[in-house]
Amino acid sequence: MSLFQTIKTPLVTYEQPLGLFINNEFVKGVEGRTFETINPHNEKPIVAVHEGTAKDVDIAVTTARKALEGEWKRITPSERGRLLTRLADFLERDIDIVAAIEALDNGKGVTMAKGDVTASAGCLRYYGGWADKIYGQTIDTDANSLTYTRHEPVGVCGQIIPWNFPLLMFAWKIGPALATGNTIVLKTAEQTPLSALYVANLIKEAGFPPGVVNVISGFGKDAGAAIAAHMDIDKVAFTGSTLVGRQIMRQAANSNLKKVTLELGGKSPNIILPDANLEEAIGWVNMGIFFNHGQCCCAGSRILVHESIYDRFLELFKKRAEQNKVGDPFNSDTFQGPQVSQVQYDRIMSYIADGKSAGANIITGGGRHGAEGYYIQPTIFADVDENMTIVKEEIFGPVCTVQKIRDEDEAIRVANDTNYGLAAAVHTTNINTAIRVSNAIKAGTVWVNNYNTLHYQMPFGGFKESGIGRELGSYALENYTEVKTVRVHLSQS
Repeated sequence: MSLFQTIKTPLVTYEQPLGLFINNEFVKGVEGRTFETINPHNEKPIVAVHEGTAKDVDIAVTTARKALEGEWKRITPSERGRLLTRLADFLERDIDIVAAIEALDNGKGVTMAKGDVTASAGCLRYYGGWADKIYGQTIDTDANSLTYTRHEPVGVCGQIIPWNFPLLMFAWKIGPALATGNTIVLKTAEQTPLSALYVANLIKEAGFPPGVVNVISGFGKDAGAAIAAHMDIDKVAFTGSTLVGRQIMRQAANSNLKKVTLELGGKSPNIILPDANLEEAIGWVNMGIFFNHGQCCCAGSRILVHESIYDRFLELFKKRAEQNKVGDPFNSDTFQGPQVSQVQYDRIMSYIADGKSAGANIITGGGRHGAEGYYIQPTIFADVDENMTIVKEEIFGPVCTVQKIRDEDEAIRVANDTNYGLAAAVHTTNINTAIRVSNAIKAGTVWVNNYNTLHYQMPFGGFKESGIGRELGSYALENYTEVKTVRVHLSQS
């Protein structure tokens, strides 16, 4: 099987790498296996890529370790920053190609995909700016000592990214790791391997030394597990489900007790108080749940509405949801494309069926959209109670619940009545209320009068079962450095 294949999309025709990216070269997997990636728009195979296994992870780790102790170690921090900035430039140069890959492989609307490319380039450029600004302290303990700290790279970092934002999660992971001088073995999601493989070519073109970034296409039960349990990987970073996050923590603990950061699931509340600007709030609520087909860990899937505006809210929200353009990802006005896979489609539909059987009222949606592809109608459930499965469990699709609340205290109680704590929002025109509610909610991000406005300068991560550590901002740099204290005794002569 070839290591490259020409792929024609409605937007561009380009050369798609198919191999594993190890030591700056595309190679076949040791065991010679391949797997297909499926176009969620028409349920047809796009291409087969080479499958990485535990044996390939071993090779990639050895390569990353050699790079860490070799050329990469000798490159100055400012040069690391320049390489990241150059990679950002190449992403922007190839925005049409990379966006087309995301639309083809993931199913997101191409306009949304271009936004992801721009945000990914911004993230890499941001961390490029940090590369030569990572330093420790001098600590004045006494006259006979010189004491200082150094922030050193953790080492070889295993990174496992999800399928909902393939390119963006790639950038979120590699940016801080490379800025701080680490090397990487990254596994893509088996559903969406194509964009990372294409960007791997750009990493080589940008001038990163061989072995600094290695990209494995493979399955979690084999390649992912091998990364989590590897004795020569110093840190693992994972974005995905809480269930898999628990497994990774166990594997990390049972191996070499490698450092772990986890960005996991959510069941985020979106609170609409009676003094909110309802027309504006509706737009943000719609974005909060239906953005990226509802396949968003911080999706505002539990909408809590004050009883005095509940009926009016449902009327406006139904109207707004039914205006969402659902369809072909390559149509520029598409807002919601298909779900990523048959497995995900079936999972979401099973939750919808459960909600119906539990007695929840469907305001709109609740079925398949169209006759082909993994499309699901934007779905709103009302008249729900806190014990329903659709209220408690993460659905990860274009499905939300609307609950009635009596006052601010009940809103806070219901908002916090979850095992998750990734994000939340409150809509109000009273700044005192906004701050009071935001401070009371147990979540890593709270938006006030907006939703899903993520930015690479802002830390992102969860409370409770939504994760450990933070992505983005200066906070992410802490995940990728070890702090060393050096104390020098000064001789008195």
